Amino acid sequence: MKPPPFAYHDPSTLEEAISLLSTLPNARPLAGGQSMMPMLNMRFAQPDHLVDLNRIAGLDGVTVEPDGALTIGAMARQRVLEQHPEVARRCPLMVEALAQVGHRQTRNRGTIGGSLCHLDPAAELPLVAAAMEAVVRVAGPNGQRDIAFADFAQGYMTPEMEPEELLVAVRIPAQPAGAGHCFLEYARRHGDFAIASVAVMLVPDAVGRIAEARVALGGVGAVPLRLPEAEAALRGAPDVSRAVAATKTLEPMEDALVPAWYRRHLAGVLLGRALVIAQSRMGRA
Repeated sequence: MKPPPFAYHDPSTLEEAISLLSTLPNARPLAGGQSMMPMLNMRFAQPDHLVDLNRIAGLDGVTVEPDGALTIGAMARQRVLEQHPEVARRCPLMVEALAQVGHRQTRNRGTIGGSLCHLDPAAELPLVAAAMEAVVRVAGPNGQRDIAFADFAQGYMTPEMEPEELLVAVRIPAQPAGAGHCFLEYARRHGDFAIASVAVMLVPDAVGRIAEARVALGGVGAVPLRLPEAEAALRGAPDVSRAVAATKTLEPMEDALVPAWYRRHLAGVLLGRALVIAQSRMGRA
């Protein structure tokens, strides 16, 4: 299939890109194109103007902040992040998740900003952002603003952004020392969209008990879901059975191939496995 006709724009500055999105009717930004181009070809997206962000300098950096957090430019390629030593050191959960994103060719072009803005329910990077309590920075005609990812993911493929705004960076807090993590997903084939996925981080206290737990699920809802009941069951003396049982209250999406009951069951199985792995990694340097 071929995309519908559109006018192509390739600005060289962020200000020019925002101006184009603000003034042109039915304009859409283009980052890595790994979602946008198939949507164009299948006529799911039909913009009159396509604003290519790839010539804008300064949107693909990785910066370590004084508090150890990572600030990642929206145009940073997924393959670069997968191999970046500071990302591996400060957010190993992201590196583990990136290995599940499509195939290497996909990650060579796909960007972190594109994935977060596309907000596919099965996507790996939005799930990591939810588990790590990331903060995204968007820029528009009225300047820049920061949005907690929990507020950014408004609904099915619906980020909290105005049409003329662009995501320019995401801030990922550093994984606490000694924390255990795990990212698991299940798909029919490697590279397919996940039927369900789970991201877990367990932070120990001085005596090795779980002081903080983060549990996030992907593929089961319109946006990544945190499980506060499971997190509460894991703090202190962990009750893994009660944590896994929290998935039984989920009301997952379903489609012609995957019924809701199967996604619910799969979420529980993946969570149980992820907790075992995350606990085994607690306390490691």
